[in-house]
Amino acid sequence: MIKRVNSFLERLGPGLITGAADDDPSGIATYSQAGAQFGLAMLWSVFLTTPLMVGIQVVSARIGRVTGHGIARNLRDHYPRPLMWFIVSLLLVANTMNIAADLGAMGEALQLVVGGPSHGHALLFGVIAVLMQLFVPYRYLAPLLKWLTLSLFAYVAVLLTVDIPWMKLAVATLIPPLELTREYLMLLVAVLGTTISPYLFFWQASQEVEEQRATAGDEPLRDSSTGARAHLRRIKIDTWLGMTFSNAIAFAIMLTTAVTLHNAGITDIQSSAQAAEALRPIAGDFAFTLFAAGIIGTGLLAIPVLAGSAAYAVAEAMQWPIGHGLEPAEAKGFYAIITLATLIGAGIDFTPVDPIKALLWSAMVNGVIAVPIMAVMMRMAVRPTIMGAFTITPKLQRLGWFATGLMALAVVAMFGSMMV
Repeated sequence: MIKRVNSFLERLGPGLITGAADDDPSGIATYSQAGAQFGLAMLWSVFLTTPLMVGIQVVSARIGRVTGHGIARNLRDHYPRPLMWFIVSLLLVANTMNIAADLGAMGEALQLVVGGPSHGHALLFGVIAVLMQLFVPYRYLAPLLKWLTLSLFAYVAVLLTVDIPWMKLAVATLIPPLELTREYLMLLVAVLGTTISPYLFFWQASQEVEEQRATAGDEPLRDSSTGARAHLRRIKIDTWLGMTFSNAIAFAIMLTTAVTLHNAGITDIQSSAQAAEALRPIAGDFAFTLFAAGIIGTGLLAIPVLAGSAAYAVAEAMQWPIGHGLEPAEAKGFYAIITLATLIGAGIDFTPVDPIKALLWSAMVNGVIAVPIMAVMMRMAVRPTIMGAFTITPKLQRLGWFATGLMALAVVAMFGSMMV
């Protein structure tokens, strides 16, 4: 029995890590703000986005496993170069700003627990994240990132320390109390942009490529269909578990802040560290410490994913050698992007630029640029010239296009509300 469990856990990887990385410190801040500002009124979004998130992440994973290349390389090979550079440039900017917000939140969280300068802590975490990716071989890095997903259980533990109004929760979840206000729609787009985020598409597709290249005898499914059914089934299970886990944690964070901060009249949370500090007098020191520790743990998981997804995109666009499976001397451009994105993000925390405002805008930018990226991915996934005999099923097509349409509708509604 234990051997079976261990074997099952070993097969989990790209989907689990991708889903967990979605709950980064900036995501925690967005979910905390949703709970603090609107109480239970935005919990419904977690249930709506879970299957949609699964659908689009399965599409991205299949593109990587079938073609043997990431999203950017497929964009380069099959679409106009201006489109490729437009998408890659926006991804690089959004990821760097996200890294800045995450490092800032991690620095503040450590400052709350042990004192010291938050900016100095942020720089330290940035250096640690870079060193992890430069000097930890992929065969050790992937399991390390998998173990870091356990840090998210801190938010389940926090939820267990607070009182939950179960009847109100059931009503708010089943009958969504929608608000067609500018603030509600902007935050909804930020939640969607945090949950269904472009860097996750690039990361999971590229990690499928890494896994394939790291396994002796494995070839892209387009070139060799050996074991195709098992690979596609593993992708489906891995992604379902990863995204469900991710959104369960998002639900726990949103619910915790709704029943504590919102009910206490604290409705303006600008960072995950601020959410942790606000919890202390309401839920106690234990909840505060768990929340703060979770910020640091999730940040150590998310920053390599953010920097790595940007590096995969730029390196593939430039046709540089790529992958954590290569030594730094073998993929200088790839590791240079990882280093620069992380250290520039840390440097932003030393400037007058408000990383929290940058966080909100990066979340909204993610929501906006997700729409064309998702549309292009859906077109890729049905083209036999790209996917060979492994084009996606009609059911997955409907799910993916519904997710794309929902994101587009939310973005249009947000811009419409801003013009009123």
